[in-house]
Amino acid sequence: MHKSRLGDLVIDCEGGDIDAHAAFWAAALGRKVEENLKNDRYRRLFGRDGDIGILLQTVDHAPRVHLDIESDDPDKEVARLEKLGATIVKKLDRWTVMLATSGHRFCVVHPQSSGFEDKATSWYD
Repeated sequence: MHKSRLGDLVIDCEGGDIDAHAAFWAAALGRKVEENLKNDRYRRLFGRDGDIGILLQTVDHAPRVHLDIESDDPDKEVARLEKLGATIVKKLDRWTVMLATSGHRFCVVHPQSSGFEDKATSWYD
């Protein structure tokens, strides 16, 4: 058994000032930008409890939006999604980039936000 859930909606920002991008999206969506900056490439936008997570990241490709699926066992989650027809685009140390049957890219990541254990779906392999 393993668990997974929709983690974040990720806004990929090509170039520019990540803080300016975060300020725009925070104002547009009525959220606050994280104050404890841990990485120059990422900014988390906080909303109310229960809101979907929103993460901005600096990227080298065209701007787009993608989903992160959190899992307590990313390898099992990737295998489950492959059985559904998704394919692996790139496997990295901390996440896997996948392509859905619809042509959309998404990532499988370790849990990154609170409440994972209580809100994730259990999958029996």
